[in-house]
Amino acid sequence: MSSALPRLFIVRHGDTAWTDSHQHTGRTDLPLNEREKEHARELGERLRGFTFVRVFASPLQRASNTCELAGFGAAAHVDADLIEWDYGDLEGTLTSEILKERPGWELFRDGSPGGESPQDVAARADRFIARVHALAGGLLQRPHHPDDCGALARHGAGRVFFCAPASVGILGCEHDRRDQPVIRLWNYVGDLQD
Repeated sequence: MSSALPRLFIVRHGDTAWTDSHQHTGRTDLPLNEREKEHARELGERLRGFTFVRVFASPLQRASNTCELAGFGAAAHVDADLIEWDYGDLEGTLTSEILKERPGWELFRDGSPGGESPQDVAARADRFIARVHALAGGLLQRPHHPDDCGALARHGAGRVFFCAPASVGILGCEHDRRDQPVIRLWNYVGDLQD
């Protein structure tokens, strides 16, 4: 995975009580559950061999706690554009409950009433990507879902990119060209090597 071009490491925070109960969790600021605190520490071990130019985190505690437990808390810069999807009226609900009221509903197509649309999330992701695009070396980000990748949200493809708690993804470039972004690694929970 060695590359002179920037790589953006995307790390999902660990589980919360609502993750366990399958409730849609956006802006409700829930802590990590006990199991995920250990997973966050293990995540830090997987990332030990990497040097990061900057570390960014969502302003919510589940992201900042994951960052802290992984050993990157002191270096983290909170970025408001990395905050979780605003589920609005759907916050805390189950998909089965939503489908009773809105048959055929899909988050990445329909968004959330009273919350954000996929285009809103894509705009935040695009702003973040634009800010970090020029940075060299590895970058670390702590988003909530893969839906924080602008192009994926814009095209509705984000729903097919499952992102496990405390997993790592790496966005990079192909053919040594910054204008050819690629997903180099996704949803990885094993040991990483540079």
